[in-house]
Amino acid sequence: MIFKNKLLDNHDQFRMHYTDPEFHLNMLDRFLALLPQSPREYVVVSIGTDRSTGDALGPLVGSLFSEKKPRHISIYGTLDNPVHAVNLADYLHQIETSYRHPFIIAIDACLGKQHSVGKIIAGRGPIKPGAALNKPLPAIGDAHLTGVVNVSGFMEYAVLQNTRLQIVMAMAKLIADLLDEVDQRLTYRKRMPAVVSTTI
Repeated sequence: MIFKNKLLDNHDQFRMHYTDPEFHLNMLDRFLALLPQSPREYVVVSIGTDRSTGDALGPLVGSLFSEKKPRHISIYGTLDNPVHAVNLADYLHQIETSYRHPFIIAIDACLGKQHSVGKIIAGRGPIKPGAALNKPLPAIGDAHLTGVVNVSGFMEYAVLQNTRLQIVMAMAKLIADLLDEVDQRLTYRKRMPAVVSTTI
């Protein structure tokens, strides 16, 4: 089970609490700035499992985003077909062989300090899922969106099991909406992958 991730680089990160009324506008602007200007194929990999409330953030985002039927972003990791510690490497291999130089957006839940609970973090570069398990899981993501669902430091597996579904659902909906907005900003040029557009 993936129940904690490690951000590999604290640079180029932006954090906002999910209840902040300015969340959507500010987070969208910051996240769009992380995306490449050259055309790429976009893939979202939502990591986690619905067997743990706190760790269900990724699959919930994947399912909610799938319901919006994105045009330009492929999705891996939903409630029906989760991406987790056991199959992560297999999915990464599948993505590498199915897409040409894809831009991967990694989605995952994480634990943090008390004052960080409820914050959604957008950042450049990969995350390291399952760091607390001491398993050699591959780093993933050209950019990432993570949600701090609860407090770290003690009996983290139990902490995730007892995380409130309300906070996980609220963050999942916001992240799915954010990804939908990103998808609407992506346009395809003839015979080219997606490129970020400044207008819809």
